[in-house]
Amino acid sequence: MIRSDVLKTLIPLISDELVVTNIGLPSQEMHLLDDQPTNFYMLGTMGLASSIGLGLAMAQPKKVIAIDGDGSVLMNLGTLPTIANNQVPNFILLIIDNGSYGSTGDQTTYAGMRTSLADVARACGCDHVVECAAEDTAAAVEAALAAEQTTVIVSKCKSGNIKVPVIELDPVMIKERFMASVAE
Repeated sequence: MIRSDVLKTLIPLISDELVVTNIGLPSQEMHLLDDQPTNFYMLGTMGLASSIGLGLAMAQPKKVIAIDGDGSVLMNLGTLPTIANNQVPNFILLIIDNGSYGSTGDQTTYAGMRTSLADVARACGCDHVVECAAEDTAAAVEAALAAEQTTVIVSKCKSGNIKVPVIELDPVMIKERFMASVAE
């Protein structure tokens, strides 16, 4: 399974949740597969989906799922100790680890080599870390949604991209419709 296949398995579980998606192709794939006002598409801030998701979870009681990539988390490793030291019961970080920078040409990341992001998250103090195969991601997310604890899920999948159109929504529109969803 590649990232888009993983996302397809999640749609029935997360369509009604607040979802912050990683820059580039992950955002474009979510937009193509299941555009929702509850999806916040990152268009130009690599490494910050997890930080924005955590801040949103801290600010309000609804469940928040940040869908990030291994390359983005590696670009902002400070997010993992921040998550560990600011645990809230409504936050899930899903790291789709395809071992590559998928949005820029599938160059191998360190997570595609020797670095285990699950081990890094545990070393940072994250209490509930799950590493799973791509095909087990939906079950891991379902369990995390049912739990009342910060959960970090590292979903190991194959590298690869599908062709997706550019998100034509204006960034201000993305923000405003998302903020309206948060306020509901």
